[in-house]
Amino acid sequence: MRLLTWNINGVRTLPHYHPWNTCKNFDEILNKLEADILCFQEMKTGRKLVTKDVAVPPSFDAFLSLPISKTGYSGVATYTRTKSCTPLKAEEGLSGLLQPKPSLSVDERISKYDVYPPRLLEDSLDEDELDFKDLDSEGRAVVLDFGLFVLINTYCPNDGTGTEEREKYKMDYHKLLETRVKGLIEKEKREVIVVGDLNACAAVIDHCEGNLMVAKGLAEGLEGEEGFWGKAYRRRMRDWLQERGGPMVDIVRRFWPDRKGMYTCWNTKISARETNYGTRIDFILVTPGLVPWIKAGDTLPDIKGSDHCPVYIDFHDEITTSTGEVIRLRDVVGSQVESKDPPRVATRFWEEFSGKQTSLQQFFGGRAKSSASTTPKTKTPPALKPTPTPPILEAAESSTPPSSNPPPIASTSTSTKRKFAPEPVSAPKKAKKEIKGQKSIAGFFAKPLAPSSSQSFDVDMEDEDYKLALQLSQEQDQHHTSSPASPQQSGNSKGKDTTQSKQAWSTLLAPLQPPMCHDHYEPTKELKVTKNGPNKGKKFFICSRPVGPGYDKGRSERRREDVDPQYRCNYFKWSSDVRREMLNNAQAEENP
Repeated sequence: MRLLTWNINGVRTLPHYHPWNTCKNFDEILNKLEADILCFQEMKTGRKLVTKDVAVPPSFDAFLSLPISKTGYSGVATYTRTKSCTPLKAEEGLSGLLQPKPSLSVDERISKYDVYPPRLLEDSLDEDELDFKDLDSEGRAVVLDFGLFVLINTYCPNDGTGTEEREKYKMDYHKLLETRVKGLIEKEKREVIVVGDLNACAAVIDHCEGNLMVAKGLAEGLEGEEGFWGKAYRRRMRDWLQERGGPMVDIVRRFWPDRKGMYTCWNTKISARETNYGTRIDFILVTPGLVPWIKAGDTLPDIKGSDHCPVYIDFHDEITTSTGEVIRLRDVVGSQVESKDPPRVATRFWEEFSGKQTSLQQFFGGRAKSSASTTPKTKTPPALKPTPTPPILEAAESSTPPSSNPPPIASTSTSTKRKFAPEPVSAPKKAKKEIKGQKSIAGFFAKPLAPSSSQSFDVDMEDEDYKLALQLSQEQDQHHTSSPASPQQSGNSKGKDTTQSKQAWSTLLAPLQPPMCHDHYEPTKELKVTKNGPNKGKKFFICSRPVGPGYDKGRSERRREDVDPQYRCNYFKWSSDVRREMLNNAQAEENP
């Protein structure tokens, strides 16, 4: 039996990547991963957006926890193969407070009521009390009971925003997770497996710049590896493992204790996967009692489709205890009853997929068919006479200002209709004739007028190439309007100006040649700003070399002695500045 965990970074985007785009449906994607239990994180979807293909695959039972309010954010899913391992019980969330309708009975719950975190922590919480419902509202955990073990599939919060509020949320969630596991182990003597994206490294070797962090800490007067353990969540993750007296075993690292570069996550925005510049934040943690069952474990970095890669463990089919007893895995994992339905939390029992609730498409489709079959055929009504234009609309459509006198009240007489019949307006036609033709090059580049006075164009948001072209055309127009001193001077000046203008326009419209970076003197590469903000859409050049440990982030973020010149240097320049330099250089060559 294989258990696999993977942060897929969006269930709706995964099928667009190879090789998943060759699969006919989501069930084929699941089967292609060749696992019996699949745990996904970052589903990035909402309940209203989940398709039947994802919720009810034929070969698997699905258990989903999705965010309550933030659609397209977070979300976890656990898929269990129906022929090999049907879970005994299932729950959404870690607190025990998230319940289906009707709520789970005592027999359907995985734990007793007093083993859940709200009861375990009620005597130890201070004024910074945990908000359990809020911590479980983002769709971050699904818990399944397989008999031999309790499986927790979780997606821990990251600290991407860097705010104190979000850092506290992250630490509170880690506390909630640890408390749930502690209750299972200590109160109920259960074996536990925790899988997922925990968003924290467990050792220096798990980070591509771990050694650099340690070196920087030593230079600042810290001792040992303290430079790496500055983040509280890293220390919490480290202390949760058996090596530090914790209850959990990092089983994949147990198989590969000295392997470097065993990363599971890379920043795709800087193409970090090319040079394996990543971190290991996706884990499979087990309690010590399960270690004899685990046959192998590893990462799958060659599987693409996300900024993370899958992590898996394989189980032995059977083990022999110290007393000589042989225990088969199939006898202790999951339901032993064939064709048994999964727990009620499974998505197949959601109203929209169980047949209890009609989908919108079926609802309106049925209404349309019903109305089409019951509505009698009627003759097409005769064409109606054109309705006279109300005076208020006629005034609005006319280009002439309305009269100060109030409009007369419309009557039903024929004369009134003739009086208010629309008449052709000649003013707009004359205006069109006057605009005919192009007055200047600057007029060609001019932006269209705003549709209303309430809308204004932000000059700072103009494209830099457009502003450069407009400046060049305006200078040319201004020169043509000035009168020369004599006809001979006029001819010479005109010829010279024409040549310079052609060269300037050729330079402006020519393909932009990538500048050379300062450190390596190699052609740079051009990128575009995609993040929302004042610079969105602008292009820029950076060093074309890949990132790696010690690449130059700038003096404020990287010590000079830690810079590795084989990786990307700190070169940066806006594309508009590069083009402006090209134009200035061309003009300088013409006028030495």
